[in-house]
Amino acid sequence: MDRGIARQARKVVVIGAGPAGLTAAYELCKIGLPSVVLEKDTVVGGLARTVHYNGYHFDIGGHRFFTKVKRVEDMWHEVLPGGQFLRRPRLSRIYYKKRFFYYPLRPVNALLGLGIGNTLAVVLSYIKAQFTPALPEETFDQWVSNRFGRRLFEIFFKTYTEKVWGIPCNEILAEWAAQRIRGLSLFSAIKSALLPQSNRSPMTIIKTLVDEFDYPERGPGMLWERVAEIVQGRGAEVRLGARVERILWDGDGVRAVETSVDGRIERVEGTHFISSMPIRELIQRLDPPPDARVLEAAMNLHYRDFLAVAVIIDKPHLFPDNWIYIHDPDVRVARIQNFKNWSPHMVPDGRKTCLGLEYFCFEGDDLWTMSDAALTALARREVETLGLARAADVEDGAVVRMPKAYPVYDAPYPAALQEIRSFLDRLENLQLIGRSGLHKYNNQDHSMLTAMLAVENLLGASFDIWAVNQEQEYHEAAPGRDSAAEDAARLASTQPRVPVRKSPGPK
Repeated sequence: MDRGIARQARKVVVIGAGPAGLTAAYELCKIGLPSVVLEKDTVVGGLARTVHYNGYHFDIGGHRFFTKVKRVEDMWHEVLPGGQFLRRPRLSRIYYKKRFFYYPLRPVNALLGLGIGNTLAVVLSYIKAQFTPALPEETFDQWVSNRFGRRLFEIFFKTYTEKVWGIPCNEILAEWAAQRIRGLSLFSAIKSALLPQSNRSPMTIIKTLVDEFDYPERGPGMLWERVAEIVQGRGAEVRLGARVERILWDGDGVRAVETSVDGRIERVEGTHFISSMPIRELIQRLDPPPDARVLEAAMNLHYRDFLAVAVIIDKPHLFPDNWIYIHDPDVRVARIQNFKNWSPHMVPDGRKTCLGLEYFCFEGDDLWTMSDAALTALARREVETLGLARAADVEDGAVVRMPKAYPVYDAPYPAALQEIRSFLDRLENLQLIGRSGLHKYNNQDHSMLTAMLAVENLLGASFDIWAVNQEQEYHEAAPGRDSAAEDAARLASTQPRVPVRKSPGPK
């Protein structure tokens, strides 16, 4: 088939206008394929949006722009050229027992904060873990204890992690830690503290430990708002407020998507479909419904929901950190962002400070259903409890709720995902991308990469998108090898834990 004719005959429907979905639309525009992006929200960016409130801008979760995938970095600077990115120093600390500990670890700070007795216990616990590790290494607490020792796990990991996920650490699979903080250990953290980053090769820097990063002047949403403008200017459609109600399929593929827009049902037909919506929702919206075992598997994929309370404080400076991890069971907040320290452009009045208090919850629980006024009052109290500011200095607040923000890596998840993937193999014109689309805790850059490879699959490639972020070696391009083809070739050689799905070429 002539490739030009094939392109004219194809229309791609993209579900979701977060980093993955908009990257797919951006790449489709580059190769001249028409697309329509469906987004249930009224703004673009997904978890990487920037919220605008009375002249203040705040980020949902904090998004560092640092990647080892050159093609992703290239796209960032294509979209926002000319100094619209700021190079920001990274400073983050852990709040534990009324003290602040630098993260990554700084030995002197840790020694003074923990005291000699605790420090000795940490070292002995670490040595014990090296000689008698917990095997088989199946859960988060085992994974971390094997690399840091049980004592340090209990001090610096347990409380925060259980706040984030809402389940005990021994119910979280080790796979999550291996993906999110792989390469990190007590030894590597100390080495990082002793060896300045300027003396380290960029290819050997553990992502968790980077000392500086890029950041758009007015937050990550600035980039995704611009991408939406670009793709629409090039002929793509971005439909906001378009909630997917039904995904119509038969035999070997998807035929159309029905959306609800202002109470109207609209049918969107396409030849190829790329989805970043949560897998559980995708399966539940298939029409006709799949087998009962597939629906049951979808119900066994769980999510952690998230809300942020931004508070405006009548003080020019509070603390120097970009963010602070709160390891304190006496407050419910898990992490606090200081948006002024991400970018001075996020706060319109230099005499004020805007903090983002992050709470992790389950949709429908007491935090999730609390009124905005009650959440703002809670944030005001907890800021004072932590000694960061006086409650009386909090002038205003705003709340943002993000359902299904984090895919949970619990015991039912591997078998459930494998069952769903086996079913999805039959839908040859559907590809899943992004964090929610793959039920995989990808960072922004990896979510973007899944979209880039999905578009290449439409042109005849057969990349296993599920393998992105599976192996560290994949996204650490060797010096002198940074082309898209070489990146993709490295991906093709990775071995995912679950069965490989090869996407078809154009039909």
